[in-house]
Amino acid sequence: MKKILLTGVNGQVGHALAAQLQQQPIAQVQLISCTRQQLDLSQPAHIRQVIRQVKPDLIINPAAYTAVDQAETERELAFAINATAPQVIAEEAARVNAALIHFSTDYVYDGSKATAYLETDAVNPVSVYGASKLAGEQAIAAVGLPHLILRTSWVYGSYGKNFLKTIIRLAQSREQLRIVADQHGAPTADIAIAEAVAQLIERWHPHNAEQTGIYHLVNQGETSWYGFASEIVAQYQALALQQGWPALLLKELQAISTAEYPTPARRPQNSRLVSDKLEQVFGVRLPVWDKSLVTVMPALSALEN
Repeated sequence: MKKILLTGVNGQVGHALAAQLQQQPIAQVQLISCTRQQLDLSQPAHIRQVIRQVKPDLIINPAAYTAVDQAETERELAFAINATAPQVIAEEAARVNAALIHFSTDYVYDGSKATAYLETDAVNPVSVYGASKLAGEQAIAAVGLPHLILRTSWVYGSYGKNFLKTIIRLAQSREQLRIVADQHGAPTADIAIAEAVAQLIERWHPHNAEQTGIYHLVNQGETSWYGFASEIVAQYQALALQQGWPALLLKELQAISTAEYPTPARRPQNSRLVSDKLEQVFGVRLPVWDKSLVTVMPALSALEN
């Protein structure tokens, strides 16, 4: 893999991947990072043009339509970016004999299973966003090129908009926050994803058909959104004391149910994913979620203050 084309470099995962691959470049690899303007996933003709010009050996596609609630009223756009674009990328990748790493989501499941999901469990998305991401997975598989589809969950980091940054911002300005406590999953750090993908690139043999397919890529362990928020606040407060950062205004985190916080799109109450397959095939295992948060928090706090 001498030439890698990376989409969505201004997005959360794309930004982390670009930084990781530039900081620890794989031997003799040329990285071509594309912003939305340089590779517009809503325009199939543009996708085809760029891939045919670049002729990469590997395409990494973290770019996606991720506005979960907004997708309920923007179904056409969500499917254009999350379903049609991956199909076109896969077709063009096959045309130039490239492999593909594509990112998907826990939202392809309905959350009704009592235990954590395996890659082989039945999918049943309950939102337009989830349905669009599943359609993208299926389109890639139908093309039949060498590919890895990496399902992840609850992605956050120091860059972009995400739950972590929202909690810090709100905790700086409000005395009470009400957080959903009956949805469970694994918060997954963008830098943990990027580090794992760098390992996958070195260990993946695209022409080994047994390695092609779907993998769960999440931090280990599990919590609720309330548990995640509680850990964010605790870690921020500890850092604030050490570094002299401003104290939070927040005095109380209140646990609430999903029913008490209605949203346009349904979310799976069980977003737990088993990632053993990734470790068994590639020897890649992400840290426990709160340990990754420890590595992200200093960068976030420095940015916020």
